[in-house]
Amino acid sequence: MPTKAYILIETAVGKSRDVTNALRSLTGIENVDAVTGPYDIIAIVAAPDLNAVGDLVTSQIHTINGIVRTVTCLSVGSV
Repeated sequence: MPTKAYILIETAVGKSRDVTNALRSLTGIENVDAVTGPYDIIAIVAAPDLNAVGDLVTSQIHTINGIVRTVTCLSVGSV
């Protein structure tokens, strides 16, 4: 069963659309939504394990121009 995580993303002013498009092109991204509140985008990722989620976040998501900060929330299952 894959590891699922929600990535809360804050973007620089005017960069949300560019970041959204870049995220949608990455393997492992299941969904990308623009949201209101303290974060601008929430991306849902699925990867084989926790290490793969970490690699995706640090090597692919963090390198996208326009991302200011991320918070990764691991899914622990549904209730």
